[in-house]
Amino acid sequence: MGQLGSILPLILLVVVFYFLLIRPQRKRQQEAIKMQNSLAPGARVMTTTGLFGTVVTVDNEDVVLEVAPGIETRWVKAAIGRVVTPGEPVADEPVIDEGDDTVAGESGTADGDQDSNTKKS
Repeated sequence: MGQLGSILPLILLVVVFYFLLIRPQRKRQQEAIKMQNSLAPGARVMTTTGLFGTVVTVDNEDVVLEVAPGIETRWVKAAIGRVVTPGEPVADEPVIDEGDDTVAGESGTADGDQDSNTKKS
């Protein structure tokens, strides 16, 4: 009975690691592979490095992306991070507030002065 009591925490730790780390990672990996295998020409995608492009052709393990009109690059399917839907906002584009002339997230005044609560060195 003493040996079972000392090995039980180790078994419990393995079970917790499986459900909290291994199983969700496997699920994300399977979803990524499914997405990469379902790529079709015309799909707008973002690579894992943040490059946006449109799928032109799909070969066995390669994808040709058009990143600008007339500019095509060849990528491995595994480098495709996600498919971008047309209505989805892009994180890099600034959000413009219609009622204000400044861009959201911009700090300071229009003439470039610093905020009064910042320290000047």
